[in-house]
Order: sequence, then C-alpha cells, then structure tokens
Amino acid sequence: MEEQRTRRSPAWGGPEWWRHGPPGWWNRQDDQERGARWPWPSTLVLTAFVLIGSQFAAQAQEGDRAMLDPFARVLLLVGSGVLLWRRRYPVFVVFVTAAAAMLYLGAGYAYGPVFFTVAVGCFSAVVAGHRRVAWIAVGMLWAGHMVISHWLYRWLPPSGDGPADWGQEVVVATWVVAIMAVSELVRVRREQWARDRAERAQAARRRADEERLRIARELHDVLAHSISVINVQAGVGLALLDSDPEQARTALTTIKAASKEALGEVRQVLDTLRAPGEAPRAPAPGLDRLPELVDQAASAGLRVEVVGEAPDLLPGTDLAAFRIVQEALTNVVRHSGSRHARVQVGQAAGALRLWIDDDGPATGEDAGGSGNGLAGMRERAAALGGTIEAGPRADGGFRVLAVLPLKLKEDR
Repeated sequence: MEEQRTRRSPAWGGPEWWRHGPPGWWNRQDDQERGARWPWPSTLVLTAFVLIGSQFAAQAQEGDRAMLDPFARVLLLVGSGVLLWRRRYPVFVVFVTAAAAMLYLGAGYAYGPVFFTVAVGCFSAVVAGHRRVAWIAVGMLWAGHMVISHWLYRWLPPSGDGPADWGQEVVVATWVVAIMAVSELVRVRREQWARDRAERAQAARRRADEERLRIARELHDVLAHSISVINVQAGVGLALLDSDPEQARTALTTIKAASKEALGEVRQVLDTLRAPGEAPRAPAPGLDRLPELVDQAASAGLRVEVVGEAPDLLPGTDLAAFRIVQEALTNVVRHSGSRHARVQVGQAAGALRLWIDDDGPATGEDAGGSGNGLAGMRERAAALGGTIEAGPRADGGFRVLAVLPLKLKEDR
C-alpha cells in the first residue's frame, strides 16, 4: 500500500505566475504571434516522447495502474497534439492539456510524461503573458489530482488503490514553482527584448524625422532667398527690357548668378542624401559670407548695413546664424516696403545675438515673414538651445532677434 501511495503522486512539471490575465481568455495572440511558424518539429518530438514514455511507464507500473488502452492513447495524442497551437492559442492549449491530463489520471492510467504536456502548455501561456489563466488551469489540475488521490481513489480504477502520501504534494508544488520561475524569466527577457527593439526603432524614426526637417529647412532657406532675388530681378528685367536694355541685361546676369548659387547649394544638400555619412564637398556657409548676402540683397534693391564683427563660431552655430540672417533678409525683400535693412552682430552673456531690422512699412498681412520661414528660424535656434523673437517695432519697422549659445572653435 505504501508503494502505491508513492506512485500515486509523481513529480510533474506545471505552469506559471498569476498576475494579469488576457482581455479575453480565448483570444488569439497579436499579429506577430499569428505570423509565427507552426511548431511542427517540436510537437512531433513531444508527441513521440509522450506516447513512448507512457508505454514504458505503464509496463513499469503494471499491476498498480491500469494498462494503456485506445482511450488512453487518444488522451495522450490530444494532450500532446494540441501543443501545435500553443503559439497562436496559448490559453486554449493550456486548458486542453490540463483537461486531458485530468481525464488520464481519473481513468487510473500510469503516471508518466503526460504531465510534461501540461508543463509545456503552461510555459507557452506564461511566456505569452497569460499568467493568471495558466495558474487557473494548473490549479484546477492540482486540485483534481488531490481529490482523486485522497478521496475518489476508492471508486476509480485501478481497484485496490490507496490514498497518496501528503508529503508528495510538496514535490508537486516544488515542480510548479520551478516551472513558473523559468517561464517568468523567459517572459521578462522577451518583453525586455521587445522594448529594446521598439526603442531602437523609435530612435531611428526620430533621427530620420530630424534629418528630414533639417533638409527641409536647408532647401527652404536656399530656395526662398534665391527665388526672391530672381523674382525681383525678373520684374526689373521685364520692366526695363525695352526702355533700358543694358539694365535689363544686368538683371538677367543677377538672375543667372542667383540661380547658379541656388543650384549649387541644393546639389550639396542632395549629396548628403545620396552618400549619408560622407563629408560635404563644399564647406557649409557661415557668417563670413555676410558680404555675399549684402550683395545679393542689393541686387534685389535692398540696401543692407552690417554692424559688428562675426566671431569664429563652430560650424553648426555658424550655419544656423547665416541661415537666420538669410531668411530674415529674404522676408524683408518679400514682405517689407522698406529698401533699407540693418544686421547687427553682438555678444552678451555667453550668447551670440543677431538683430535684423527693417524700417517698414509692411506690404501685406505676412509682414516680417510667415509660415515655414519663421518656423524654420525658430527650429534652428531651438536645436542649439537658442531663441528667436520676431515682431513689429514701435516705430513701425520689424525686428528679428536671434539669441544663440556662443560656441567658439577654440572652446572645442
């Protein structure tokens, strides 16, 4: 009788943790799990292991447990074969394996690898995040095992069976905790890998968005300025084509020079797209090219006065400062009735300050610029930790004030 008690409670592998269960117990997994391959090889190996191992276990327990019959083999096939769906329907699978094992035990068949199918089903459910449901299934099987081993054994096969040793339940609990710990560890690791992949993908998207905005700003600043000059000179050329051909020729020459410069800068921006990571073929413009801006503005009929001397800035700050001045002067040409502007360069409190003023009046509702122009200037300044203030002056003019952190080349 004592030997029967020992055989009554085998050490069987079980399930998982308990916290949050799924929104719906019978729901399929997400799109990623749906696309997972069917685990045919592992399921075939498990099925063969369960059938062959149960046959050997039945022979070893002959006389103490019922021998395997067709019904027993059907239960073994169901319990192991359903594992083929463990990745797509983990909740369904864990309940089916537990139910098959319960029927197998209640019919008095030999203890053996049938519990391994429950362990695999519970492991899959825990890894998929269905911890509470997995524990419910295992708890039901465990409770059923205790009822059969300590009460219903009198009426269930095999005949002459006795109650199980309560100490063996500790062994069962130990295996449950071990399976749970391994399952939880795998689940946590998978979630961590998923978070890492999501963070890397988000960082890549953020870098792509930042690069896209940078290129958009560059193209806008280059094209807006050059096309404004071309537009003004085209108007001059058309007006003087008959009355003053020589002046019209000068306007066309200015258009040619402005378009050539614009094409060169656009080509430089596009080269960075074709060969990412390579150094640009031409140096980025900086405040040392202010005289060129003054000449281009003069060709568009705007007289620009420059006050102050530009410091030797780092390339990024130098480019941002140049583009801000360029966009501000373009806005004066396009939106101001004044033909005079003033650019002042200064340093104060560790910051580079740029004032771009015109005397007005505004020629339309978009005085001083609007839309992408001012937005691009603010984005450039914010990227360096600076600010842009733009608005009408009390005397009727318009002012753009850029404050950029002062980063000199010698500070590197």
